[in-house]
Amino acid sequence: MALSEQEILRREALTELRNLGIEPYPAAEFITTAYSSEILNNFEKFEGKEVVLAGRLMGKRIMGKASFAELKDSEGRIQVYVSRDDISNDEEKTMYNVVFKKLLDIGDFIGVRGTVFKTQVGEISVHIYGLTVLAKALKPLPVVKIDADGKAHDAFADPEQRYRRRYVDLTVNDHVKDTFIKRTKLFNAMRSFFNDKGYLEVETPVLQPIPGGAAARPFITHHNSLDIPLYMRIANELYLKRLIVGGFEGVYEFSKNFRNEGMDRTHNPEFTAMEIYVAYKDYNWMMNFTENLLEHCAIGVNGTSEVTFGEHKINFKAPYARVTMTDSIKHFTGFDISGKK
Repeated sequence: MALSEQEILRREALTELRNLGIEPYPAAEFITTAYSSEILNNFEKFEGKEVVLAGRLMGKRIMGKASFAELKDSEGRIQVYVSRDDISNDEEKTMYNVVFKKLLDIGDFIGVRGTVFKTQVGEISVHIYGLTVLAKALKPLPVVKIDADGKAHDAFADPEQRYRRRYVDLTVNDHVKDTFIKRTKLFNAMRSFFNDKGYLEVETPVLQPIPGGAAARPFITHHNSLDIPLYMRIANELYLKRLIVGGFEGVYEFSKNFRNEGMDRTHNPEFTAMEIYVAYKDYNWMMNFTENLLEHCAIGVNGTSEVTFGEHKINFKAPYARVTMTDSIKHFTGFDISGKK
């Protein structure tokens, strides 16, 4: 495997760390006491107090005996400041003069211990006097630069790379993480809504003897013990309906489905679907149920029923206007497809 110059230099730094007796991938637990967002949002509570943080090193500004750096943890980013003269022993001076200044790179995981303060320009920071190497990154990260006008340069923006290397996308594009968080909040909101109604979450087979419930080309595999072909499910519909037949009044499932067909950025052969089935109901009940579900989810994800999509504001508060398909087409296009005169 051909290594880039950066990868070679990082491996050399890895060796130097071990030569100094520093394990670059320690197995011991590193206990933190705060997150960046807590400090930034509650400065008065943390000012002058000791904190312990852990995260990725996302930037360094070396200025001789003192340096600034940017630390990114799971909640955000915060500036850290370290001065060689504030470090009391030779071991910690080595951590600054050699490890911090020469052997640490952008993307490395570190732990820091220090006190919270504000710089002369008013930026909330952590004045560190303890540094621990938690993991040495052997591959360089894209370095996104923001100029004085707030414009990004060298951004990690190529769609193909972003979707293939999600871990890099999450690391350098802070807003991406919010999508993952909202997805989990959405699932939790749906679950709580269904569970409060008394409906049961179930799991149905992924490997099926007959791919049913939809019209799609399946992935085919082979069961060695039974010596039969099996199909990865294209839908979970039929098994959920069997549970209704068996006596359950309401069941739902978040299922992984697989369809061996075309793909693009918004169509993946492997995707997650949610299906719910409730006995003794009609489509009027389902419309009311869906309205209330959407309102519940909007509040669960965003804290409000009103959300912004592009230039539009959408309010998910129930109830909604009821419009037929033919009336909707006529309203928005001017064409009457009903055939009425």
